[in-house]
Amino acid sequence: MLHSIRISQGRAMLCSRYVKTYKYTVEREAGYPLFPSIFSSFNGLLASTMNVALLAARIIAGHLNLANGFGSDLPYAVRLTSNGDIQTMGRHHFDQKLSEGMTAHPKIDPETGETFAFRYRPVPPFLTYFRFNADGTKHPDVPIFSMRRPSIIHDFAITKKYAVFVDIQLTLDPIKMITTGGSPVVFDPSKVTRIGVLPRYAVDESEMRWFNVPGLNILHTINAWDDDQEDDLDTDTIVLVAPNVLSPQYIFKRWDLFRSSVEKMRINLKTGIVTRQPISVRNIEFGIINRAYVGKKNKFVYGSIPGETMLADDHSIPKCAGVVKLDLDVSSDGGERTVACRMYGPNCYGGEPFFVSREPENPNAEEDDGYVVSFVHDEKTGESRFLVMDAKSQQLDIVAALKLPRRVPYGFHGLFVKESDLQKLY
Repeated sequence: MLHSIRISQGRAMLCSRYVKTYKYTVEREAGYPLFPSIFSSFNGLLASTMNVALLAARIIAGHLNLANGFGSDLPYAVRLTSNGDIQTMGRHHFDQKLSEGMTAHPKIDPETGETFAFRYRPVPPFLTYFRFNADGTKHPDVPIFSMRRPSIIHDFAITKKYAVFVDIQLTLDPIKMITTGGSPVVFDPSKVTRIGVLPRYAVDESEMRWFNVPGLNILHTINAWDDDQEDDLDTDTIVLVAPNVLSPQYIFKRWDLFRSSVEKMRINLKTGIVTRQPISVRNIEFGIINRAYVGKKNKFVYGSIPGETMLADDHSIPKCAGVVKLDLDVSSDGGERTVACRMYGPNCYGGEPFFVSREPENPNAEEDDGYVVSFVHDEKTGESRFLVMDAKSQQLDIVAALKLPRRVPYGFHGLFVKESDLQKLY
């Protein structure tokens, strides 16, 4: 489900709509789930076997067509109408050049307009990288066969020269879901995690390099950039900023036991040495930045402080108790770099925040000159609000609070679209 708030000429319009995927459409008509979920189980071998058998029977009988999508799907085009409604336009395959799904975290270079993306899957090639021109033209896939086993790679990062991936300790084992009824996501404590670096305009994987970094488990990246002149003029170094999950065995299972620490990593491509420096001792996830700085050096990060855990349909869903602002210009003593913090208050939780620049067209605007916005829900009163916070203030002061007519469930991954960009789509 997508939730949008359109603010224009002093008016705000809230809309909540399901994306009308094939999976959504057929399951709504059936009145119950038809497809297995990668993050949950069927509660035992017998139930798993029965559900897989029923799914196979529906496919053989022609009642389901997996070519139309089954949860793991192509991107869907949506349209925001002039009155704020969300319309599903359908699957988008980029002139038949995209035949499989792609990450929910593509990276857009704000200077070139290019988009960079990837997919991971449980069969070879386990990782595939690709990119799009600013006009939407897709370039050929770059399969990464040097990734020898399936792994959960949920996010990645780009610099002006490279694409950066992290091969973590969460692996995929679809056979387990079939044979035991458990989740196919498996934590492997014996696996040595790696950072993979590929030239961002690569046409094959011949220049892919892997660096062993034990204990590095990243779900979401924050940013990365090239830093060629940090030590000397000949050094080829990448800086990667991301929350490192300290309890990867509980990912997707027990968010109440979830812990992560934002780190700043330096990958020296000449020596192969990777150094790591903690940015904050706080438990922080879903870090976001001013998107004008994607792929280049930035100073500020806005991160979510995980709250308690909400259980729904046997899933643990994260919710955020507040947001912090971090300064990445770490001092030599490695001290805490929290420069601002806003807690939502007792019984109040939100989803992932995102940053809105005050003057997006001004190239001379300061990096933190803008707003941090988020949906927040009060579990005691049942009231939901849309908060707008001053990103430059020392306490992320609330400058506007919009009371919503209904609850917006906890969620994550949002974006801001300028009115001028919306007009180009009409």
